[in-house]
Amino acid sequence: MAIEVNNVGVVGCGTMGSGICEISAAAGFDVVYVEMTDELVTAGRERIARSIEKRVERGRLERSEADAILERIRGTTEIADLADRDLVIEAVPEKLDLKKDTFSHLDRVLGDHAILATNTSSLPVIDMAVATNRPDRVIGFHFFNPAQVMKLVELVTTVTTNEEVIGTGRAFAESLNKSPVVARDRAGFIANLLLFPYLNAATRMFDQGFASREDIDAAMKLGCGHPMGPLELLDLIGLDSAYEICEALWRQFRDDQDAPAPLLKQYMVAGYLGRKTGRGFYRYEAPESSNVIDLVTDDAASEPSGISTIGIVGTGLMASGIAEVAAKAGSEVILRGRSEAAIKKSKGAVQKSLDKAVGKGKLEQSAADEILGRITTTLEYSDLAECDLVIEGVAEDLAIKEEVFRELDRSVKPDAILASTTSSLPVVDLGSVTDRPDRVVGLHFFNPAPIMKLVEVVRTVATSEEVERRAIAWVNEIKKHPVRCRDRAGFIVNFLLFPYLNDAVRMHEEGYSTPDDIDTAMKLGCGHPMGPFALMDIVGLDVTYAILNSLHEEFRERRYAPAPLLEHMVRAGYLGRKSGRGFYDYSG
Repeated sequence: MAIEVNNVGVVGCGTMGSGICEISAAAGFDVVYVEMTDELVTAGRERIARSIEKRVERGRLERSEADAILERIRGTTEIADLADRDLVIEAVPEKLDLKKDTFSHLDRVLGDHAILATNTSSLPVIDMAVATNRPDRVIGFHFFNPAQVMKLVELVTTVTTNEEVIGTGRAFAESLNKSPVVARDRAGFIANLLLFPYLNAATRMFDQGFASREDIDAAMKLGCGHPMGPLELLDLIGLDSAYEICEALWRQFRDDQDAPAPLLKQYMVAGYLGRKTGRGFYRYEAPESSNVIDLVTDDAASEPSGISTIGIVGTGLMASGIAEVAAKAGSEVILRGRSEAAIKKSKGAVQKSLDKAVGKGKLEQSAADEILGRITTTLEYSDLAECDLVIEGVAEDLAIKEEVFRELDRSVKPDAILASTTSSLPVVDLGSVTDRPDRVVGLHFFNPAPIMKLVEVVRTVATSEEVERRAIAWVNEIKKHPVRCRDRAGFIVNFLLFPYLNDAVRMHEEGYSTPDDIDTAMKLGCGHPMGPFALMDIVGLDVTYAILNSLHEEFRERRYAPAPLLEHMVRAGYLGRKSGRGFYDYSG
C-alpha cells in the first residue's frame, strides 16, 4: 500500500533526533517527538531552538521562518501521541534491545499504513523489522551528523522491505533536500563499511609506531584531500562509537582486519573518547573543544639541509614536476634523461607550466625565466657528480630503478644523498645495490608535484638519522609538507587509501550498491573530494591494480588482494579516463 507522508514522528530527541525534527519541520512537515521524561522533552526543544537561532544569527533563516518551524514541532512523553503519524523515525541510543523494544511499542500504536524507520548507523535493520508485525514497512533511514548540514541519507532495505516503501523513503529524503542512496542491510551500510576499516587501519599504523599521529593525519589530508585526517576524525566521531561500529563489522564479516584495533579499546576503557571528553588521540583544551593542545612539531623543520644542487633522473611528469619545484626554491637542477628528445620534452613541460603561471598572473616573466635557467639537462650520469641530492624518478619497475641506483652510486660524490620517488616499491632494495645504503631515502612526491604539498620521507632500516633529517629539512625548504614513515609497501597514503578503494570494488562486485551511489555516499557522508570509483578512474585502474598487488605481496592479507572485477577490467583495457572507459564511460 503506497503512502504519502504528511506528518512525521521522531522517537528520541538527542543530537540526531533533534536534527531530524528540525529538518523535517523546515521542509513543512508537522513533527511530534517522544522523549522519556518531561525534562528530556524540554532539553530536546531547547536543542532545536538553539540550532534554529544560530541559522537566524548567521542570516540563513528569517525570524518568521524560524518561528514557523518551531510551531510545527511538538514534544511529548507519550508514544501513543504518534498514533496518527505516517512516518516515524527512531533515533534512540545505539543499543539493539532498546531499539527492538521501541519498534515493538510503535507497531502497536501506529496505523497499518505507517512506515517505521531507524536511524541506526551499524545495527541490523532486520532485527528491528521482525520485532513488528509489519516488517515489509520497516526501513533504515541513516542520517549523518549533523543532520541539518549533511546531505547524505542511506536508505537501508532488508529482505522484507516493500518496494513502495523504498520509493516513499526516497521521495521523503528528497523533500528534505537530501541525497538518498539505497543500500542493503548489512553492518556499516555503505559509508561506514568503507570508512571504518580505513580508520581502524590508521589506528593500527599509529599503534605500531609506523608514523606519528600528526604525520598520518597530514598525509591523508594533503595526499587525498580529505577534510580531516583519520585520527582526528576518530576523535570527532568518538572512540567509543568507533569501537562499537568496528565490533559490529567484525561480528558480521569475521575478518580480522575489521576487529577493533586494541588501542581503541584501551583508550575507551581509560575514558579517552575524543573531543567529547577532551582527550583521545589528541588532547583538547576542554571537553567538546576542537583546540588541540599537544601537537608535536618536527625539529628538522628549522634545520638547514645544506642541499643546493639537485640531480633528477627521469623525464616523465613526476621528474619534470620535481625539477620545477626545486628550481622555484632556488636550487640548481640537473635533469638527466636517456635521449635528447626526452630531456627536451621534459624541460618543455616545465616551461609550459611556468608559462601558465605567468598567464594567470601568479608569476612574473622574469622570475619564470630565472627558474627555467636554473635547470640544465644532460645524457650523462657523470654530470651529476657534484650534486648534493639526486632523485630517481623513472618507471615504477624495480629492475630499472636498481640499475639507476647502481649508476648513481658509481657517479656521484660519496656524501651525496640518493632518493627515490617510488610510491610502492621497497626503498631498501634500492639502497642495497649501492655501497651507501645509509645515504638512500625515499622521497615520495604526489602528482602533480608543483601543486601537491605532500612528500612522504621514507626511512629504511639502513638510512642514517642525519640523511633523514636533511631530507626533511630540504622538503621544508622547497615549501612542501614532509611526513616521515618507515619503509614498507604503500608508506602512509597508499597503505590506507588503496585497500579502501579495493573494498569499494568488492562492494560493487557483490551487487551491494552501484559506483554512483557509493561515490555519492563517500562524498556527501565523509566529505571526500571524490568517490572511490571516480578516483580510481583518474589514478588508472592498472595503477590501482599494481599498487594492490604490491601491498598483497608484502602483507599477504586477503583485503589487499585486488578484487577480481578490478583485474578483469584491467585485462579488458578499461583503465579509466586515460582509456575512455573505467568504472564510468568517458567516450561521450
